[in-house]
Amino acid sequence: MIQPHGGTLINKELPKMEKQRILAQIDEFEKIQVDSETWKVIKNIAFGVFSPLEGFMNQNDTSHVLDHMYLESNIAWPFPIVLDISESQANKINVDDSVILTDNSITPIALLNVSDIYNYNKKYFAEQVYGTLDRNHPGVEKIFNQKEKLIGGEIFLINELPSMFPDLDLKPLETRVLFKEKKWDRVVAFQTRNPPHLGHEYVQKAGLTYVDGLFINPVIGKKKSGDFLDEVIVESYKVLIKEYYPKDRVVLSTFETEMRYAGPKEAIFHAIARKNFGCDHIIIGRDHAGVGNFYGPYDAHQIFEQFPDLGIEPIFFRSFSRCRKCDSVVNDKICPHPPDDHIFFSGTKIRDILISGKEPTPDIMRPEVAKVILGYNNPFC
Repeated sequence: MIQPHGGTLINKELPKMEKQRILAQIDEFEKIQVDSETWKVIKNIAFGVFSPLEGFMNQNDTSHVLDHMYLESNIAWPFPIVLDISESQANKINVDDSVILTDNSITPIALLNVSDIYNYNKKYFAEQVYGTLDRNHPGVEKIFNQKEKLIGGEIFLINELPSMFPDLDLKPLETRVLFKEKKWDRVVAFQTRNPPHLGHEYVQKAGLTYVDGLFINPVIGKKKSGDFLDEVIVESYKVLIKEYYPKDRVVLSTFETEMRYAGPKEAIFHAIARKNFGCDHIIIGRDHAGVGNFYGPYDAHQIFEQFPDLGIEPIFFRSFSRCRKCDSVVNDKICPHPPDDHIFFSGTKIRDILISGKEPTPDIMRPEVAKVILGYNNPFC
């Protein structure tokens, strides 16, 4: 099985005795309240999804990643994983302090051993990560709304907050054991933030043809307005797998993280996370993790050329459609027929059909999937 990114699967969960000791002294620590998306980052660091990261990045790693897309240790990483704090919070904390990160209810989530408190240039940060300063890009807007300082340091998990889908919340250690039990030597990952249409099913099954198992890993977390609700995505995949996939060849598990819409850089990030889950291949489609017209349709394919040492192998799909003449889903490599013979899988058009309360035709989406989606009064964020 493929090695974790950086060679070691990180585990930052505190031993029970140490956790009890810290909780007994909880009033002695300065506290930083974090939002739900940040505690998902903490969880992903703690259980190794973000290996080799052991905490929030210090200034050196942040600068190195922004400039080179590599950590200071020369391990590929596409954009900084950071924690922002206010100037007033920064004035209460010193380097080498330990602080407690809490949720909105002041429940302790993690201990942070502070190694760095530093300034950053929001314009430079946004442009290096997203390639634009246009605040219509949701990632750019988020960076400009961040607080004044960044704080870095190693984290240790105290309490794992509840998952939205506990039965699908598999950690990298668990997926790696599961893949071994299934005797899957080669596993392909599929990243998604949408319910499946027939085009998705086609690329998943095409990828599965060449490996032992398929790991469907939808993103669960903050998305932009108009994206599908998490529960809609999960329930639609459950019914698709039940009705149309071999039971011993597919694992469905959630990836709790926000969408950053960083296009090609997020494709690298998604590949690293799935490598840590134990996948040695990942499907990368057209405009992977894109938003609007900020990235070219195949930028997420080309960026992999910059990372020959990544370890996980991308499987690229340029385009796919349903050809009336072939009477099947095809891609641009295997079908000779002109565009007029094709039904293209447009996410926007499928959304419009669903918003109107109608069911997409079976040559676009499985009826069972459409029924799940239309069972919600409003299936969108």
